[in-house]
Amino acid sequence: MVEYTKDNKKQYTFFKLNNQVNIPINGEIPLHKDKEAVRAYFDEKINSDFYYFETVEEKIEWLIRNNYIEEEIFTQYEIDPREEPHPDNEFYDFDMRFIKSLFKQAYDKKFRFKSFMGAYKFYNQYALWSDDGEDLLEKIEDRVVFNALFAGNGDKKLAKQMVEELIEQRYQPATPTYLSSGRKRRGEMVSCFLVDISEDSMLSIGRTINSALQLSRIGGGVGINLSNLRAAGDPIKGIEGASSGVVPVMKLFEDSFSYSNQLGQRKGAGVTYLNVFHPDILDFLSTKKENADEKVRVKTLSLGVIVPDKYYELLKTNEPMYLFSPHDVEKVYGKPFSYVDITKEYDNMVQNPNIKKAKYNARKLDQEISKLQQESGYPYILNIDTANRSNPIDGKIIMSNLCSEIFQVQRGSRLNEDLSYANVGEDISCNLGSLNIVNALRSPDFAKTIDTAMRALTTVSDKTNIKEVPTVQKGNAENHSVGLGAMNFHTALALNKIHYESDEAVEFADAFFHAVNYYSLLASMNIAKERGKTFNGFDKSSYADGSYFNKYTESDFKFKSKKVKDMMKNIKMPTVKDWKKLKELVGKYGVYNSYRMAIAPTGSISYVNESSASLHPINHMVEARQEGKNGTIFYPAPYLSNETMPYYKSAYDTDMRWVIDVYAAAQKHIDQGMSLTLFMKSEIPEGLYEWKNGKTNKLTTRDLNKIRLYAWTKGIKSLYYVRQYTPDGDIVGANECESCSV
Repeated sequence: MVEYTKDNKKQYTFFKLNNQVNIPINGEIPLHKDKEAVRAYFDEKINSDFYYFETVEEKIEWLIRNNYIEEEIFTQYEIDPREEPHPDNEFYDFDMRFIKSLFKQAYDKKFRFKSFMGAYKFYNQYALWSDDGEDLLEKIEDRVVFNALFAGNGDKKLAKQMVEELIEQRYQPATPTYLSSGRKRRGEMVSCFLVDISEDSMLSIGRTINSALQLSRIGGGVGINLSNLRAAGDPIKGIEGASSGVVPVMKLFEDSFSYSNQLGQRKGAGVTYLNVFHPDILDFLSTKKENADEKVRVKTLSLGVIVPDKYYELLKTNEPMYLFSPHDVEKVYGKPFSYVDITKEYDNMVQNPNIKKAKYNARKLDQEISKLQQESGYPYILNIDTANRSNPIDGKIIMSNLCSEIFQVQRGSRLNEDLSYANVGEDISCNLGSLNIVNALRSPDFAKTIDTAMRALTTVSDKTNIKEVPTVQKGNAENHSVGLGAMNFHTALALNKIHYESDEAVEFADAFFHAVNYYSLLASMNIAKERGKTFNGFDKSSYADGSYFNKYTESDFKFKSKKVKDMMKNIKMPTVKDWKKLKELVGKYGVYNSYRMAIAPTGSISYVNESSASLHPINHMVEARQEGKNGTIFYPAPYLSNETMPYYKSAYDTDMRWVIDVYAAAQKHIDQGMSLTLFMKSEIPEGLYEWKNGKTNKLTTRDLNKIRLYAWTKGIKSLYYVRQYTPDGDIVGANECESCSV
């Protein structure tokens, strides 16, 4: 990241121009100042720092020779012996003529950033700079080509199509892939990892800590499941009260992530998950409290609670809640706590005298969860039974990742005394990318856009080999799982004059992800057909037995709204006939990717795409974002104008039930999950929630209780952060304006 000191900032005008976006002129947002900031940024910084090459050949040779770009991404594109020799290839053992055509294809599009934030984010975070930070070595067109060459994996047709999708910003790889593709010195291409402590033993804890260290070192956020560990006070080797419980283990993981800091660039990141019926659940939650003792407080570790349906039933009936010793449960059921269906077995576990249990009140626990969410934004909530009901793969989902959108089956390991594996299980790596909804809707061939995205993601999976952690390596090799997501949802609504809080928004989410599901499954089937290979365990999946298709083979999708139908006019909506044909093809050829779709939060890549993040509403009309030591940068909502402004309502002023409804409509078609953030104001706007009428407008635990319960009833698999906005002292400025000046 390029940092601007106080002294060298004086010579640049782009920061000052961008800051003026937040200073209203006659009650209007001066959007032209942001465009002036973009021009100044290129004139004053980018164009002057760019290291110009005379030819593509010179560029490639220099970048390879100086260890910036790996030669392998070029050499995999072989010269076709059937073609006439071409002068461009005379001195190369790869098809330089084709490589040059990709650069021409990208540059011919004459891509231009529309916002200062988009340009700044790309050149400050993603573009390749010289080791001394003085010379800019690539523009966005070059990054596009290097990504396309990597994703194409020697397939010229795919590489060419990938350039098209990337430069038109219809598809966007996740940050690790986009940043690292083609680089000689790079981290892994994957976004995150999920690791289970599958055995309740020091051996398993030690092995998992090592896995966390290795995975954090190579650049991924790590999710850890602690639910199988015995509770505080449980016996060890028959000695009662010997176990210290999960909190000391959490501290070990936090220290591990802090130590393994990715070459000093940033601290590692991790999340620990615990089942709500684990006896240590209150101690687990207390580690995030501001007034917690320093011996137990975790500052940087994220927390997630795994919630079975039975918990919600107890909330409703107000019956006593029992917390069960995982150690005893495993002895009785012969399998780890995570793999026991608590909702189904709850009454039996309560009655079983061989299972030690503690009595608590579910509603009191729910209050504690809400208090902590108000205070810290944590914990994430995983509705684990909801996730498993719609899981198409044989096995049980037991946890999620750092952003709570990954839901995949894991398989436990068994360890020998020397920490080697008696049996290597399967853990998870996250191979992610996102569609830019606004641009995908404009695609001349939506099916090809999805096919290209799925093949690009599959390349990431195919080329990922995490040897340091055998369980992750095996899980990736066996399952080829990916996560195709989306962003710019709110922008798509605003451009079509649809309010987020509307039935039309919900219908659009339903229609769009219905189509994405079909075309991504079609692509995965075609990959399986071409390779003659499926993911391991396909024969036991609901794809193989055909039951997955039941909800799509009964009736065609029918639009209720003309606006939504018009939005989808360029996309051929799959019919019952299409789904039946796909069912037949899947039965014949299989599916290559065990999982295909997941909606990630899309942080930095949303700015590069100049889009609204993920599926949620915008934060503010003009977002103020702190960019490290470089200060505050202002980001106007995409395509903001007097026409779109009425449809850009802040997430903090939006009824979260509408957000949940939108996500629930999408979730029907998504095999994994979605990062669903709850946006709450410390003072709830009047009339937003009917249960607040005549009561305090302050955010209360009851508000969060009700919204979490609503999410569960709507079939939401997970809730990510609770973000709370307090107006006092916050930058307001342009967000009070009612019009724009362009």
